[in-house]
Amino acid sequence: MLSGTGLLTPTLASAVPPPPPNPSDSDIAAAGARVGDQLGRVGQLIDQVASANQQLAAIDAQVAIKREDVNKALVDLQNARTVADAAAAAVGIAQQALRDAGRMISDAQTKFDAFAVTDYVKGTGSAGFSSLLDAQGPQDVLDRAQILRMLSSKQNATLDGLQRARTEEANRDSTARASKLEADRASAEADAKKSEAEDAIAAAVTAQQEQAAQKAAVESQRDSAAAELDQARNAAAGLEGQRDAYSQWDQQRQAEEAAAAAAAEAAQQAAVAAAARVAADQASADRAAALVTGERDHTDLAGSTTSSGTTSTGTTSSGSTSSSGSTSSSGSTSSGTSSSGATSSGGGRGSSGKDPSLTGSAAIELVIDRGMSVLGTPYSWGGGNENGPTKGIRDGGVADSYGDYNKVGFDCSGLMMYAFGGLGISLPHYTGYQYTAGKQVPSSQMRRGDMIFYGPGASQHVALFLGDGKMLEAPQSGSVVKVSPVRFDGMTPYAVRMVE
Repeated sequence: MLSGTGLLTPTLASAVPPPPPNPSDSDIAAAGARVGDQLGRVGQLIDQVASANQQLAAIDAQVAIKREDVNKALVDLQNARTVADAAAAAVGIAQQALRDAGRMISDAQTKFDAFAVTDYVKGTGSAGFSSLLDAQGPQDVLDRAQILRMLSSKQNATLDGLQRARTEEANRDSTARASKLEADRASAEADAKKSEAEDAIAAAVTAQQEQAAQKAAVESQRDSAAAELDQARNAAAGLEGQRDAYSQWDQQRQAEEAAAAAAAEAAQQAAVAAAARVAADQASADRAAALVTGERDHTDLAGSTTSSGTTSTGTTSSGSTSSSGSTSSSGSTSSGTSSSGATSSGGGRGSSGKDPSLTGSAAIELVIDRGMSVLGTPYSWGGGNENGPTKGIRDGGVADSYGDYNKVGFDCSGLMMYAFGGLGISLPHYTGYQYTAGKQVPSSQMRRGDMIFYGPGASQHVALFLGDGKMLEAPQSGSVVKVSPVRFDGMTPYAVRMVE
């Protein structure tokens, strides 16, 4: 389930600088006198480049927070819609009960009217006592008195039934009114959550548009400083230093190329093996599919589609991923529960269907296998669920420029949903909610299979810790699911452990 290996190979230019010139002996001799006092300027330019890179990192972090704010708003919107659906159903039940109570009143009234007519025509009420006067003996009097008592008892029962039916109608009417008020409140809450989601998307778009111009300006300054730095280095170091620098560069280049090739080969082999194990594990696929069935589509802002379909993934003979877009679903239940017993806050996902036999290293390795099996899958903002990659969402900015809304892939929180979905663990599609979904442990004590978070309140990014200083992540638009060195800058104080 790989989309290719080329994107997995680290870019050598990021580790090894472009080759410096390799001057001749005569050039070195002629330039000896020109080696001067350029070293101070070189140091200034190095500081300028470092400062520019820090500004770019800060801009990227702010955009990531805005994007995850949209994920949170969309999750809250789907939860509010589910509450509104339940309230609307309660109104229907209450109204049916009210209609039933009306029919009970009608039946009771009919019976009462019948007894009233009988009483009037046949004299079965108080007037009927006159019938005792023409009785033919004591036995006839007793028989007629018994009949009168029976008729009086039936009339009283009919009156009691009518009164109970009227009381029941009043109760049902009160319940129907209360249900209608609750449905109206839930509908208003859903409308408010939709407005919050739309506002969050607008905020993300505005932030990206504003920061795009700032980023372009800083990148221009950085490139200009880098070019000037190269020129100053050449002049300051002298041609003899250039000869030494070239030799060192060539050695570094060869070492980096060998290391990159070995890392790419190892990642490729690990991904292929993981994909094979995931493809053979039908039980984990069934657990993941069950979590998605009946859930609302995370990216469904309009709330117009209500099917239970989701993306299917499969591995072709060449090892590339075959995916189709997902459709939204109806009916969401309570938030999911992790294996550690902690409940995910605000998630609105289905209850965990975790297999109790999957614990310890076996469960952890299943999570790692599922994550590694989609290595190389494109990044798609808003994409991915427990069942596989899905199409992303429009943002009007950076993600749109990379076509995320038309790509089948994962964002960072969607990748975590897929990795843990095979265990039957359902995670919300928002890093802030995933941060509270399991057992929080100090980041210094994190173990293989733990989730690593970044940004204030885990609002920026999430990755899966693989051990040995590496993590699996879906980093940003234009990138792919990949293995990266663990970054400690901006990491939250805690990692989250879903499996013990």
